Amino acid sequence: MSDPSAATPFARPDGRAPDALRPVAFETGVAGNAAASVLIRMGRTHVLCAATVEEAVPGWMRYQKVPGGWVTAEYSMLPHASDGGRMKREASQGRLGGRTMEIQRLIGRALRAVVDLKQLGPRTIWVDCDVIQADGGTRTASITGGYLALRMAIFRLMAEARIEASPLLGRVAAVSVGMVEGTPLLDLNYPEDFRADVDMNVVMTDAREYVEVQGTAEARAFPRTSLNAMLDLAEKGIVELLGLGEAVEGTR
Repeated sequence: MSDPSAATPFARPDGRAPDALRPVAFETGVAGNAAASVLIRMGRTHVLCAATVEEAVPGWMRYQKVPGGWVTAEYSMLPHASDGGRMKREASQGRLGGRTMEIQRLIGRALRAVVDLKQLGPRTIWVDCDVIQADGGTRTASITGGYLALRMAIFRLMAEARIEASPLLGRVAAVSVGMVEGTPLLDLNYPEDFRADVDMNVVMTDAREYVEVQGTAEARAFPRTSLNAMLDLAEKGIVELLGLGEAVEGTR
């Protein structure tokens, strides 16, 4: 007999199981002038990630005589990306918003975690992540797609004999998790994220080591058991994303 006091699991609006990713697809070569590009689709969240190689390093590296190269990212949401009406371009307002700066720094940190910058040589790889359509998880999709674009750009550098060996130390992906009505969920879409009691973004390498964990209790504090459940879900989702990405890593 069922326990009438047991909580009813949250029913996801799109019918997914609590531990299921949204449908994931990758399309390469979308930005033909970039060294490499990947359009990642995770459900209704679509992000174009394009990698560009610059044969120079930032001024601070030259000034401090830091050896090697640099990997960095820029992030933006197109004016039509959300369903809440047209958003103003941040460039038209003369400055980046705090959220944008925080996200692009996160993407840069995640990508640099799997690159030997000294072996990259004195060059910069820019990874631009432009959100075409947003339905939750844009920063995590940007990291997952951005890594693939970065990897393909590095393969191109090797094919062109501009570097002798790959500076990649591993692979990286990211996913969101959360607690909604007491149920731990993987890969939240916007309606779920809006209702979440806990919202968390997890960045992990293929060695199952954490690069970053961002977690916030939106309503009330949460116990260690909930944290463990969310981290387990995140690891499962990231392993799946890395597996899906393997099919496109060697293409432009």
